[in-house]
Amino acid sequence: MDKLEDLESFLKNVDKISELVKDLKSSDVEVHQKAIETADCYIAALDEPCRTKVNKTTINTNPPLQPSLCLQNESPDNFMKIMERDAEDRRVQKIAKAEKATALQDKGNEAYAQRDYETAVKYYSDGLAELRDMQPLYTNRAQAYIKLGKYKEAISDCDWALKCDERCIKAYLHMGKAYLALKKYIESRNCFEKIVEIEPAREKMVKEYLAQVDLEEGRESQEMNAMQDFDMGERNAIRVPQLLEKLSRPGQLPWFYCGGLEILSQAITDCTGRTRFRLNNGFSIISSNDTVRSCLLQKTKEPGCQELCVSVLKLWRVICCENDENQKVLMICPVMRQSIVHLITSEHVAEQEECLALLCLYSQRPHGRRLAIDNLNVHMLVRNLMVCISKPNQQQQNTAVNILENFASENKFCIQLRDVLSESVIAPFTVLLRNICESNRPVLASLISAVGCLARDDVICHSFAHDPECWKAFVVAIRQCSACEYKEVIYPLLGLIINLSAITSPIIQEHAVSLCDCSLGLLRDSDGGVITRATGVLSTILPQSPEAVQYVIQRDVVRDMRRLLKGTGQTATKYAIKTLTVCTAASHLAREKLVKSDKKLSVLRHLLAPSCDALVSGNAALCLAHCLKLEGIGSALLGTDVVRLLLLHAAGDAERTAVRQNAAIALGRLCRSEPRHMHKLRELHGLEILHSCAKVMM
Repeated sequence: MDKLEDLESFLKNVDKISELVKDLKSSDVEVHQKAIETADCYIAALDEPCRTKVNKTTINTNPPLQPSLCLQNESPDNFMKIMERDAEDRRVQKIAKAEKATALQDKGNEAYAQRDYETAVKYYSDGLAELRDMQPLYTNRAQAYIKLGKYKEAISDCDWALKCDERCIKAYLHMGKAYLALKKYIESRNCFEKIVEIEPAREKMVKEYLAQVDLEEGRESQEMNAMQDFDMGERNAIRVPQLLEKLSRPGQLPWFYCGGLEILSQAITDCTGRTRFRLNNGFSIISSNDTVRSCLLQKTKEPGCQELCVSVLKLWRVICCENDENQKVLMICPVMRQSIVHLITSEHVAEQEECLALLCLYSQRPHGRRLAIDNLNVHMLVRNLMVCISKPNQQQQNTAVNILENFASENKFCIQLRDVLSESVIAPFTVLLRNICESNRPVLASLISAVGCLARDDVICHSFAHDPECWKAFVVAIRQCSACEYKEVIYPLLGLIINLSAITSPIIQEHAVSLCDCSLGLLRDSDGGVITRATGVLSTILPQSPEAVQYVIQRDVVRDMRRLLKGTGQTATKYAIKTLTVCTAASHLAREKLVKSDKKLSVLRHLLAPSCDALVSGNAALCLAHCLKLEGIGSALLGTDVVRLLLLHAAGDAERTAVRQNAAIALGRLCRSEPRHMHKLRELHGLEILHSCAKVMM
C-alpha cells in the first residue's frame, strides 16, 4: 500500500516533473542548478523507507557521491529513463501482487463454501496484505465476519470496500446485515436504501431486507414492553408465567391442560402478552407435553383429547395474531409442523375449523406464507385443502379456498406444486366441475379464481392446457351452469378458459368445437360480462382449430360478431374483431357474409379511427384486407375515407409494426382491386408513405 501511495503521489506530480525537465534543459546556469537540486529531492524521495523498529545504522566510511554530484553529470533524458524504469518496476510488482491476492481470494472462497469461516478470513486477510485496494477481499471478509458474529469487523471492512468503490452494492448489503445484527436499525435501513439509490432494479430485494429490519425492531420493542410490565408487577405479566408453570406439570388428564389453556388464552389480550408467552418458554412448555403431543398427533382417543387439541390450536392462533416472531417460533416447532396439515381433514369439525383458522392467519401476510411454505409439506397441504373444499361445510370451504388463493400468490408455492399438480389440484378440481350443485356452487367461483392465480405460473398453466380431463370438465361445467343459470360460476370459468387457451395444445384442438358451441350459446345471455367472456373464448379457441372455424361460421358467428362491434365495450370489441379476423382469413363464406351485411364495411372502417386501440385497428385492417379478396369490394369503397384511414395507420407509430404492416397490405389489395383508389393515394402522398413503411418492415 505504501508503494502504491508513492506511485500515486508521483503521478499526481507529473506536471511538476515536466517543468523540472524543461529547467534541466535551460541554458541559464542558475535555473539549471536549481533544477538539479530539485531533482535530487525527487530521487531521494523514491528511496524505500526503513520498516524495521530496530536501529541497525552503521557508519559508512566510504559514502557514495551525493545525488547532486551524480546528477550534475546526468542528462535530462537519463533522468526520465530512471523515472520510467521505476514506474514500470512498480507496475510489474503490482500485477504480481494482484495475482497473489486473487489466488488467496479463491482459497478463501473455497473455505467459505465449506463453512470454514475462520480459515476464509485468514486467506482474505493474507490477500489484503498483498493488495490493500482489492475491494472484493473486503466484502468477502465482511461476509465471513458476519458468519462468525464479528459484526463490527464486518462494518469496518465494508467501509474500506466503499473507499475502493463508493457504489459497491455488496458493501452496503453486508453492512446493513451487520448493523441489523447489532440492533442498529436506522443505520441498517440507510444501508439497504442506499442500494436502491445505486441500482433501482434491486427494489424488490431491498424491500425484503427492510421488512426484516421492521420485524426485528418490532420484536425488540415487544420484548422490552413485556419485560417492563414484569418489572412493574403488572397482573397479567405475573399471571402468564404462573399459568405456564402449572401447565408444565406432567402426567395430568387432558381436561386439566384444556382448562389451563383456555384461561391462558383469555389472559393473553395484547401484543405484549403474546411476547410474554414466548419469553417465558411457552412454546416449549406446550409442545413438549406428552399429553398435548398425543392429542395433536391424534395418537390417543382418551376423553377430552379433542377438546385439548382445539384449545392448543386456539391458543396458537391467539399468540400468533399480529406477532411475526411468534409465528416464526411456532412454525419451526416440530409437533406443529407434523400435526397442522393432517388436522385439516380431521373427523372433528371443531379441530378442522381451528386448524383452518390458524393456517388462514399465516396465509394473510407474505411473512406468514413464506414461513408455512418453507416448513410445511406443501403437497399434502394443498391436497387436504382440496378435500376440505369438496365437503359440504360452507364455512370450511370458504376458509380453505381463501388459504389456497393467498398461498397461490407466492412463486415458491407454485414451484413446489408443479410436480404434483395433477394429483393435488387438477383431479379434485375437475371432479368438482363435473358435479356442480347447490352445495358447492357458492365456493366454486372462489376456487376457479384460486386456480387462475396458480395458472399464472407458466409450468402450471401448461399442465392445465394439456390435461384432457380438465377440458372435458370445462365443457360439462359450462353446459350445466348455462342450464342452471349459475352465472357466478360461469363468469370466472370463462376467464380461466381464455387464459389457458392462450397456449396451443392438441387437447384444446380436440375440444374446440364443443367449447365454441357452448360459447355461441352464451352470446344471447342477458349478462354483458358473460357475453364478453364467451366472445373471448371464441377468439382464443378458433385460431387453434379449422374445424371449429367452419362450425361457428355455419352458426352465423359473423352476424353475432358484427352485432357486438356496434357499441359494446372495449374488451368485447377486441375479442369480437379478433374472432371476425380469424374467420375471414380462413373462409370465403365468412367474407361473403360480412360484405353482404355491410357492403361498405362501415364497421371495419369505424375501427380504423385513430382513437381506437392498436390491437383493434390492426385486426380491423387485416380483416379488411381479407374482404378485399372478393370481387367488386374495392369499387364499393370508392368515395369512402378508407384510403385516408389506412394511410394514417401505415404512417403511424414505428413501434406498432404489425398495425402498419396490416394497413399497408390492405392498401395494396385495395388499389389492385380498384385502380381508381390510386388517385386518392397519390393525392395524400401515399406512395411515399408506403415506400417508407416498406423500409421499416424490411
